[in-house]
Amino acid sequence: MVTLADAPVNLFEGDLPSFEDIKTLWQYVNSSEINRNTFREQAENQKGLVKGIALLLCGEADEAAKLLTKCGDCVQKSMALGYAFRKRGDFDKAIEAFESAAQQSEGIAAALEKCETHRLTGDLKASEKELKACSNFENVSAEYHFQKGKVLDAQGEYDNAMDEYEHAIDLDNGHVKALFQLAYSFDLRGDEQEAAHYYQEVIKAAPAHVNAMLNLAVLYEDMGEYDKALNCVESVLLSHPNHAKAELFRKDIASASVMIYDEEREKRRDRQNKILEIPISDFELSVRSRNCLKKMNILSLGDLLRTTEAELLSYKNFGETSLLEIKKVLDYKSLRLGMALEDKNAAKPIDPEIASQASPEILNQTMDDLNLSVRAHRALDRLGVKSILELINKTEAELLGCKNFGVTSLNEIKERLEGLGLSLRKLE
Repeated sequence: MVTLADAPVNLFEGDLPSFEDIKTLWQYVNSSEINRNTFREQAENQKGLVKGIALLLCGEADEAAKLLTKCGDCVQKSMALGYAFRKRGDFDKAIEAFESAAQQSEGIAAALEKCETHRLTGDLKASEKELKACSNFENVSAEYHFQKGKVLDAQGEYDNAMDEYEHAIDLDNGHVKALFQLAYSFDLRGDEQEAAHYYQEVIKAAPAHVNAMLNLAVLYEDMGEYDKALNCVESVLLSHPNHAKAELFRKDIASASVMIYDEEREKRRDRQNKILEIPISDFELSVRSRNCLKKMNILSLGDLLRTTEAELLSYKNFGETSLLEIKKVLDYKSLRLGMALEDKNAAKPIDPEIASQASPEILNQTMDDLNLSVRAHRALDRLGVKSILELINKTEAELLGCKNFGVTSLNEIKERLEGLGLSLRKLE
Protein backbone atom coordinates (compact mmCIF):
# COMPACT_ATOMS: atom_id res chain seq x y z
CA MET A 1 0.00 0.00 0.00
CA VAL A 2 1.25 3.51 -0.87
CA THR A 3 2.24 5.70 2.09
CA LEU A 4 2.82 9.42 2.46
CA ALA A 5 6.53 8.68 2.78
CA ASP A 6 6.45 7.49 -0.85
CA ALA A 7 5.31 10.91 -2.07
CA PRO A 8 7.98 12.84 -3.99
CA VAL A 9 7.24 16.10 -2.08
CA ASN A 10 6.52 17.14 1.50
CA LEU A 11 4.17 20.06 2.02
CA PHE A 12 5.14 20.51 5.66
CA GLU A 13 8.91 20.71 5.34
CA GLY A 14 11.22 23.01 3.42
CA ASP A 15 10.13 25.49 0.76
CA LEU A 16 6.57 25.51 -0.54
CA PRO A 17 6.37 23.06 -3.52
CA SER A 18 5.17 24.16 -6.93
CA PHE A 19 1.47 23.66 -7.54
CA GLU A 20 2.26 20.90 -10.03
CA ASP A 21 4.05 19.01 -7.23
CA ILE A 22 1.14 19.75 -4.89
CA LYS A 23 -1.22 18.09 -7.41
CA THR A 24 1.02 15.01 -7.36
CA LEU A 25 0.92 14.98 -3.55
CA TRP A 26 -2.88 15.12 -3.80
CA GLN A 27 -2.89 11.58 -5.26
CA TYR A 28 -0.84 10.20 -2.38
CA VAL A 29 -2.90 11.91 0.31
CA ASN A 30 -6.12 10.37 -1.02
CA SER A 31 -4.70 6.97 -1.95
CA SER A 32 -5.92 5.56 1.38
CA GLU A 33 -8.01 6.50 4.40
CA ILE A 34 -4.95 6.13 6.62
CA ASN A 35 -2.96 8.57 4.50
CA ARG A 36 -5.75 11.14 4.43
CA ASN A 37 -6.35 10.91 8.19
CA THR A 38 -2.62 11.14 8.94
CA PHE A 39 -2.21 14.11 6.62
CA ARG A 40 -5.25 15.80 8.17
CA GLU A 41 -3.75 15.43 11.65
CA GLN A 42 -0.46 16.91 10.46
CA ALA A 43 -2.36 19.83 8.92
CA GLU A 44 -3.68 20.82 12.36
CA ASN A 45 -0.16 21.78 13.38
CA GLN A 46 0.17 24.13 10.38
CA LYS A 47 -1.16 27.60 9.72
CA GLY A 48 -1.82 30.05 6.94
CA LEU A 49 -1.15 29.06 3.34
CA VAL A 50 0.25 25.60 4.08
CA LYS A 51 -2.77 24.67 6.20
CA GLY A 52 -5.16 26.03 3.58
CA ILE A 53 -3.56 23.91 0.84
CA ALA A 54 -3.51 20.86 3.14
CA LEU A 55 -7.24 21.23 3.84
CA LEU A 56 -7.89 21.44 0.10
CA LEU A 57 -5.97 18.18 -0.44
CA CYS A 58 -8.12 16.53 2.23
CA GLY A 59 -11.30 17.55 0.40
CA GLU A 60 -12.35 20.33 2.78
CA ALA A 61 -12.94 22.99 0.13
CA ASP A 62 -15.04 25.34 2.29
CA GLU A 63 -12.50 25.58 5.12
CA ALA A 64 -9.64 25.79 2.62
CA ALA A 65 -11.27 28.71 0.77
CA LYS A 66 -11.85 30.65 4.01
CA LEU A 67 -8.24 30.25 5.08
CA LEU A 68 -6.64 30.81 1.68
CA THR A 69 -8.58 34.05 1.09
CA LYS A 70 -6.77 35.59 4.06
CA CYS A 71 -3.28 34.62 2.82
CA GLY A 72 -0.85 36.76 0.89
CA ASP A 73 -0.75 36.46 -2.89
CA CYS A 74 1.39 33.85 -4.60
CA VAL A 75 0.88 31.41 -7.46
CA GLN A 76 0.23 28.43 -5.17
CA LYS A 77 -2.39 30.37 -3.22
CA SER A 78 -4.22 31.52 -6.36
CA MET A 79 -4.25 28.05 -7.94
CA ALA A 80 -5.38 26.36 -4.72
CA LEU A 81 -8.08 28.99 -4.21
CA GLY A 82 -9.29 28.42 -7.78
CA TYR A 83 -9.62 24.70 -7.07
CA ALA A 84 -11.42 25.34 -3.77
CA PHE A 85 -13.93 27.76 -5.31
CA ARG A 86 -14.55 25.40 -8.22
CA LYS A 87 -15.13 22.49 -5.83
CA ARG A 88 -17.73 24.63 -4.02
CA GLY A 89 -19.43 25.60 -7.29
CA ASP A 90 -18.30 29.24 -7.10
CA PHE A 91 -17.19 29.25 -10.73
CA ASP A 92 -16.88 33.04 -11.19
CA LYS A 93 -14.57 33.29 -8.17
CA ALA A 94 -12.60 30.29 -9.46
CA ILE A 95 -12.05 32.06 -12.79
CA GLU A 96 -10.82 35.16 -10.96
CA ALA A 97 -8.39 33.10 -8.91
CA PHE A 98 -6.99 31.33 -11.97
CA GLU A 99 -6.64 34.67 -13.79
CA SER A 100 -4.63 35.94 -10.82
CA ALA A 101 -2.39 32.85 -11.07
CA ALA A 102 -1.91 33.48 -14.79
CA GLN A 103 -0.68 37.00 -14.05
CA GLN A 104 1.86 35.51 -11.61
CA SER A 105 3.60 33.46 -14.31
CA GLU A 106 1.47 30.28 -14.10
CA GLY A 107 0.28 30.98 -17.67
CA ILE A 108 -0.73 27.80 -19.46
CA ALA A 109 -1.61 25.83 -16.30
CA ALA A 110 -3.95 28.56 -15.10
CA ALA A 111 -5.43 29.05 -18.58
CA LEU A 112 -6.23 25.33 -18.87
CA GLU A 113 -7.84 25.39 -15.41
CA LYS A 114 -9.99 28.28 -16.65
CA CYS A 115 -10.84 26.15 -19.69
CA GLU A 116 -12.04 23.33 -17.43
CA THR A 117 -13.99 25.72 -15.23
CA HIS A 118 -15.83 27.22 -18.22
CA ARG A 119 -16.59 23.72 -19.50
CA LEU A 120 -18.09 22.73 -16.15
CA THR A 121 -20.46 25.71 -16.41
CA GLY A 122 -21.44 24.64 -19.93
CA ASP A 123 -19.75 27.60 -21.60
CA LEU A 124 -17.92 25.63 -24.32
CA LYS A 125 -17.19 28.73 -26.41
CA ALA A 126 -15.22 30.23 -23.54
CA SER A 127 -13.38 26.91 -23.14
CA GLU A 128 -12.48 26.88 -26.81
CA LYS A 129 -11.24 30.47 -26.53
CA GLU A 130 -8.88 29.48 -23.71
CA LEU A 131 -7.62 26.50 -25.72
CA LYS A 132 -6.98 28.69 -28.75
CA ALA A 133 -4.85 30.98 -26.60
CA CYS A 134 -2.78 27.95 -25.54
CA SER A 135 -2.42 26.41 -29.01
CA ASN A 136 1.31 27.22 -29.12
CA PHE A 137 1.79 24.47 -26.52
CA GLU A 138 0.03 21.71 -28.47
CA ASN A 139 3.30 19.90 -29.22
CA VAL A 140 4.50 19.86 -25.61
CA SER A 141 1.50 19.98 -23.27
CA ALA A 142 -0.38 16.76 -22.49
CA GLU A 143 -2.84 18.73 -20.36
CA TYR A 144 -3.71 20.89 -23.38
CA HIS A 145 -4.79 17.82 -25.37
CA PHE A 146 -6.65 16.39 -22.38
CA GLN A 147 -8.68 19.57 -21.95
CA LYS A 148 -9.31 19.73 -25.69
CA GLY A 149 -10.56 16.14 -25.55
CA LYS A 150 -12.96 16.98 -22.72
CA VAL A 151 -14.41 19.88 -24.71
CA LEU A 152 -14.85 17.64 -27.77
CA ASP A 153 -16.54 15.03 -25.56
CA ALA A 154 -18.96 17.69 -24.31
CA GLN A 155 -19.71 18.57 -27.96
CA GLY A 156 -20.44 14.95 -28.83
CA GLU A 157 -17.33 14.51 -31.01
CA TYR A 158 -16.32 11.30 -29.26
CA ASP A 159 -13.84 9.90 -31.81
CA ASN A 160 -11.96 13.20 -32.02
CA ALA A 161 -11.95 13.40 -28.23
CA MET A 162 -10.34 9.97 -27.98
CA ASP A 163 -7.67 11.06 -30.47
CA GLU A 164 -6.86 14.00 -28.20
CA TYR A 165 -6.57 11.73 -25.13
CA GLU A 166 -4.22 9.50 -27.12
CA HIS A 167 -2.14 12.53 -28.08
CA ALA A 168 -1.95 13.54 -24.42
CA ILE A 169 -0.69 10.07 -23.48
CA ASP A 170 1.84 10.09 -26.30
CA LEU A 171 3.29 13.27 -24.77
CA ASP A 172 3.02 12.00 -21.19
CA ASN A 173 2.34 8.28 -20.71
CA GLY A 174 1.67 8.91 -17.02
CA HIS A 175 -1.09 11.49 -17.54
CA VAL A 176 -3.64 9.88 -15.23
CA LYS A 177 -6.68 11.90 -16.30
CA ALA A 178 -6.12 11.20 -20.01
CA LEU A 179 -5.52 7.50 -19.34
CA PHE A 180 -8.68 7.25 -17.26
CA GLN A 181 -10.80 9.18 -19.77
CA LEU A 182 -9.58 7.00 -22.64
CA ALA A 183 -10.33 3.87 -20.61
CA TYR A 184 -13.78 5.19 -19.76
CA SER A 185 -14.46 6.06 -23.42
CA PHE A 186 -13.67 2.51 -24.49
CA ASP A 187 -15.76 1.26 -21.57
CA LEU A 188 -18.80 3.21 -22.80
CA ARG A 189 -18.31 1.75 -26.29
CA GLY A 190 -18.30 -1.78 -24.94
CA ASP A 191 -14.67 -2.39 -25.94
CA GLU A 192 -13.75 -4.36 -22.81
CA GLN A 193 -10.21 -5.31 -23.80
CA GLU A 194 -9.11 -1.77 -24.61
CA ALA A 195 -10.88 -0.35 -21.55
CA ALA A 196 -9.19 -2.90 -19.29
CA HIS A 197 -5.79 -2.11 -20.83
CA TYR A 198 -6.05 1.61 -20.08
CA TYR A 199 -7.54 1.12 -16.60
CA GLN A 200 -4.46 -1.01 -15.86
CA GLU A 201 -2.26 1.84 -17.12
CA VAL A 202 -4.09 4.25 -14.79
CA ILE A 203 -3.38 1.98 -11.84
CA LYS A 204 0.32 1.85 -12.75
CA ALA A 205 0.52 5.64 -13.00
CA ALA A 206 -1.54 6.61 -9.94
CA PRO A 207 -1.36 5.12 -6.46
CA ALA A 208 -4.58 3.28 -5.60
CA HIS A 209 -6.86 5.01 -8.15
CA VAL A 210 -10.23 3.90 -6.74
CA ASN A 211 -12.42 4.61 -9.77
CA ALA A 212 -10.05 2.82 -12.13
CA MET A 213 -9.87 -0.18 -9.77
CA LEU A 214 -13.64 -0.47 -9.46
CA ASN A 215 -14.32 0.02 -13.18
CA LEU A 216 -11.69 -2.60 -13.96
CA ALA A 217 -13.33 -4.95 -11.47
CA VAL A 218 -16.66 -4.57 -13.30
CA LEU A 219 -14.98 -5.35 -16.63
CA TYR A 220 -13.25 -8.43 -15.25
CA GLU A 221 -16.55 -9.62 -13.81
CA ASP A 222 -18.27 -9.18 -17.20
CA MET A 223 -15.46 -11.17 -18.82
CA GLY A 224 -15.86 -13.95 -16.27
CA GLU A 225 -12.44 -13.32 -14.70
CA TYR A 226 -13.73 -13.32 -11.14
CA ASP A 227 -10.37 -13.74 -9.38
CA LYS A 228 -9.01 -10.62 -11.07
CA ALA A 229 -12.22 -8.71 -10.30
CA LEU A 230 -12.01 -9.71 -6.65
CA ASN A 231 -8.34 -8.67 -6.46
CA CYS A 232 -9.24 -5.19 -7.72
CA VAL A 233 -12.02 -4.75 -5.19
CA GLU A 234 -9.92 -6.07 -2.31
CA SER A 235 -7.13 -3.66 -3.28
CA VAL A 236 -9.61 -0.80 -2.89
CA LEU A 237 -10.85 -2.10 0.45
CA LEU A 238 -7.28 -2.49 1.67
CA SER A 239 -6.76 1.25 1.21
CA HIS A 240 -10.36 2.33 1.86
CA PRO A 241 -11.90 -0.24 4.25
CA ASN A 242 -15.12 1.77 4.60
CA HIS A 243 -15.77 2.14 0.86
CA ALA A 244 -19.43 1.12 0.56
CA LYS A 245 -19.44 0.60 -3.21
CA ALA A 246 -16.34 -1.62 -3.08
CA GLU A 247 -17.90 -3.76 -0.37
CA LEU A 248 -21.07 -4.11 -2.44
CA PHE A 249 -19.02 -5.09 -5.50
CA ARG A 250 -17.22 -7.75 -3.49
CA LYS A 251 -20.52 -9.39 -2.59
CA ASP A 252 -21.77 -9.18 -6.19
CA ILE A 253 -18.60 -10.79 -7.54
CA ALA A 254 -18.82 -13.61 -5.04
CA SER A 255 -22.39 -14.32 -6.16
CA ALA A 256 -21.61 -14.06 -9.88
CA SER A 257 -18.64 -16.42 -9.67
CA VAL A 258 -21.05 -19.38 -9.51
CA MET A 259 -21.72 -19.72 -13.24
CA ILE A 260 -24.01 -22.05 -15.21
CA TYR A 261 -22.64 -23.76 -18.32
CA ASP A 262 -24.39 -22.36 -21.38
CA GLU A 263 -24.85 -25.46 -23.53
CA GLU A 264 -26.75 -23.65 -26.29
CA ARG A 265 -24.01 -21.04 -26.58
CA GLU A 266 -21.40 -23.77 -27.03
CA LYS A 267 -23.51 -25.39 -29.75
CA ARG A 268 -23.73 -22.09 -31.62
CA ARG A 269 -19.97 -21.70 -31.36
CA ASP A 270 -19.41 -25.21 -32.75
CA ARG A 271 -21.70 -24.46 -35.71
CA GLN A 272 -19.85 -21.22 -36.37
CA ASN A 273 -16.47 -22.97 -36.34
CA LYS A 274 -17.71 -25.57 -38.84
CA ILE A 275 -18.85 -22.81 -41.20
CA LEU A 276 -15.45 -21.11 -40.97
CA GLU A 277 -13.75 -24.39 -41.95
CA ILE A 278 -15.55 -24.60 -45.33
CA PRO A 279 -12.78 -24.82 -48.01
CA ILE A 280 -12.45 -22.11 -50.66
CA SER A 281 -12.70 -24.85 -53.31
CA ASP A 282 -16.41 -25.16 -52.46
CA PHE A 283 -17.10 -21.67 -53.82
CA GLU A 284 -17.66 -20.80 -57.49
CA LEU A 285 -14.68 -18.56 -58.19
CA SER A 286 -12.62 -17.92 -61.30
CA VAL A 287 -9.34 -19.80 -61.70
CA ARG A 288 -7.41 -16.52 -61.34
CA SER A 289 -9.08 -15.63 -58.04
CA ARG A 290 -8.79 -19.18 -56.70
CA ASN A 291 -5.06 -19.37 -57.52
CA CYS A 292 -4.35 -16.01 -55.93
CA LEU A 293 -6.10 -17.03 -52.71
CA LYS A 294 -4.22 -20.31 -52.66
CA LYS A 295 -0.85 -18.56 -53.03
CA MET A 296 -1.84 -16.25 -50.16
CA ASN A 297 -2.51 -19.35 -48.02
CA ILE A 298 -6.22 -18.48 -47.86
CA LEU A 299 -7.69 -21.97 -47.93
CA SER A 300 -10.93 -21.72 -45.95
CA LEU A 301 -13.85 -19.37 -45.49
CA GLY A 302 -12.45 -18.46 -42.08
CA ASP A 303 -9.13 -17.44 -43.65
CA LEU A 304 -10.99 -15.22 -46.12
CA LEU A 305 -13.11 -13.54 -43.46
CA ARG A 306 -9.94 -12.76 -41.50
CA THR A 307 -8.45 -10.96 -44.52
CA THR A 308 -9.07 -7.32 -45.42
CA GLU A 309 -9.60 -5.71 -48.82
CA ALA A 310 -6.29 -3.89 -48.44
CA GLU A 311 -4.42 -7.13 -47.91
CA LEU A 312 -5.99 -8.78 -50.96
CA LEU A 313 -5.30 -5.80 -53.21
CA SER A 314 -1.70 -5.58 -52.05
CA TYR A 315 -1.01 -9.02 -53.53
CA LYS A 316 0.49 -8.94 -57.02
CA ASN A 317 -1.85 -9.90 -59.88
CA PHE A 318 -4.88 -9.50 -57.60
CA GLY A 319 -7.10 -6.77 -59.03
CA GLU A 320 -10.46 -5.09 -58.56
CA THR A 321 -12.21 -7.72 -60.72
CA SER A 322 -11.18 -10.57 -58.42
CA LEU A 323 -12.05 -8.47 -55.38
CA LEU A 324 -15.56 -7.73 -56.67
CA GLU A 325 -16.05 -11.40 -57.49
CA ILE A 326 -15.14 -12.48 -53.96
CA LYS A 327 -17.21 -9.75 -52.33
CA LYS A 328 -20.23 -10.77 -54.40
CA VAL A 329 -19.92 -14.39 -53.26
CA LEU A 330 -19.61 -13.31 -49.61
CA ASP A 331 -22.44 -10.79 -49.87
CA TYR A 332 -24.77 -13.54 -51.12
CA LYS A 333 -24.10 -15.33 -47.82
CA SER A 334 -24.42 -12.10 -45.77
CA LEU A 335 -20.66 -12.12 -45.07
CA ARG A 336 -17.90 -9.57 -45.70
CA LEU A 337 -14.13 -9.38 -45.80
CA GLY A 338 -12.44 -8.74 -42.47
CA MET A 339 -15.54 -9.45 -40.39
CA ALA A 340 -13.86 -12.25 -38.43
CA LEU A 341 -11.29 -9.75 -37.16
CA GLU A 342 -14.12 -8.26 -35.12
CA ASP A 343 -14.75 -11.62 -33.46
CA LYS A 344 -12.59 -12.03 -30.38
CA ASN A 345 -12.97 -15.79 -30.56
CA ALA A 346 -11.75 -16.11 -34.15
CA ALA A 347 -8.01 -16.67 -34.07
CA LYS A 348 -6.09 -16.64 -37.32
CA PRO A 349 -3.88 -19.68 -37.90
CA ILE A 350 -0.20 -18.87 -37.59
CA ASP A 351 2.13 -19.46 -40.53
CA PRO A 352 4.71 -22.07 -39.36
CA GLU A 353 7.46 -20.47 -41.43
CA ILE A 354 6.90 -17.11 -39.72
CA ALA A 355 6.70 -18.77 -36.32
CA SER A 356 10.25 -20.09 -36.75
CA GLN A 357 11.77 -16.59 -36.99
CA ALA A 358 12.43 -16.24 -33.26
CA SER A 359 12.24 -18.02 -29.92
CA PRO A 360 8.82 -18.78 -28.36
CA GLU A 361 9.65 -16.43 -25.48
CA ILE A 362 9.90 -13.46 -27.87
CA LEU A 363 6.98 -14.49 -30.07
CA ASN A 364 4.65 -14.82 -27.08
CA GLN A 365 5.41 -11.34 -25.78
CA THR A 366 2.45 -8.96 -25.74
CA MET A 367 2.11 -5.56 -27.39
CA ASP A 368 2.82 -3.97 -24.00
CA ASP A 369 6.34 -5.39 -24.22
CA LEU A 370 6.97 -3.41 -27.43
CA ASN A 371 6.33 -0.06 -25.66
CA LEU A 372 4.36 1.29 -28.61
CA SER A 373 2.64 4.66 -28.76
CA VAL A 374 -1.03 4.75 -27.77
CA ARG A 375 -2.14 5.26 -31.38
CA ALA A 376 -0.22 2.23 -32.68
CA HIS A 377 -1.27 0.09 -29.72
CA ARG A 378 -4.93 0.98 -30.23
CA ALA A 379 -4.81 0.17 -33.96
CA LEU A 380 -3.29 -3.25 -33.28
CA ASP A 381 -6.00 -3.92 -30.71
CA ARG A 382 -8.63 -3.16 -33.38
CA LEU A 383 -7.00 -5.84 -35.54
CA GLY A 384 -7.05 -8.31 -32.67
CA VAL A 385 -3.24 -8.43 -32.46
CA LYS A 386 -2.21 -9.41 -28.94
CA SER A 387 1.23 -10.99 -29.36
CA ILE A 388 4.38 -10.45 -31.44
CA LEU A 389 3.66 -13.74 -33.20
CA GLU A 390 0.29 -12.43 -34.36
CA LEU A 391 1.88 -9.11 -35.35
CA ILE A 392 4.50 -10.62 -37.68
CA ASN A 393 1.70 -12.51 -39.43
CA LYS A 394 0.29 -9.14 -40.55
CA THR A 395 1.29 -7.34 -43.74
CA GLU A 396 2.01 -3.62 -44.12
CA ALA A 397 -1.14 -3.25 -46.21
CA GLU A 398 -3.28 -4.86 -43.55
CA LEU A 399 -1.95 -2.51 -40.88
CA LEU A 400 -2.32 0.59 -43.06
CA GLY A 401 -5.89 -0.42 -43.81
CA CYS A 402 -6.82 0.05 -40.15
CA LYS A 403 -8.52 3.32 -39.15
CA ASN A 404 -6.13 6.09 -37.98
CA PHE A 405 -3.11 3.87 -38.65
CA GLY A 406 -0.55 5.84 -40.63
CA VAL A 407 2.99 5.52 -41.92
CA THR A 408 4.42 6.90 -38.66
CA SER A 409 2.87 4.07 -36.65
CA LEU A 410 3.92 1.54 -39.30
CA ASN A 411 7.54 2.71 -39.16
CA GLU A 412 7.43 2.61 -35.37
CA ILE A 413 6.31 -1.03 -35.41
CA LYS A 414 8.81 -2.03 -38.07
CA GLU A 415 11.60 -0.42 -36.04
CA ARG A 416 10.57 -2.34 -32.90
CA LEU A 417 10.43 -5.62 -34.82
CA GLU A 418 13.79 -5.01 -36.48
CA GLY A 419 15.28 -4.62 -33.01
CA LEU A 420 14.13 -8.17 -32.33
CA GLY A 421 15.37 -9.45 -35.68
CA LEU A 422 11.78 -9.80 -36.98
CA SER A 423 9.65 -8.28 -39.72
CA LEU A 424 6.07 -8.09 -40.94
CA ARG A 425 4.76 -10.76 -43.32
CA LYS A 426 5.34 -10.06 -47.02
CA LEU A 427 3.13 -11.22 -49.86
CA GLU A 428 4.94 -12.62 -52.91
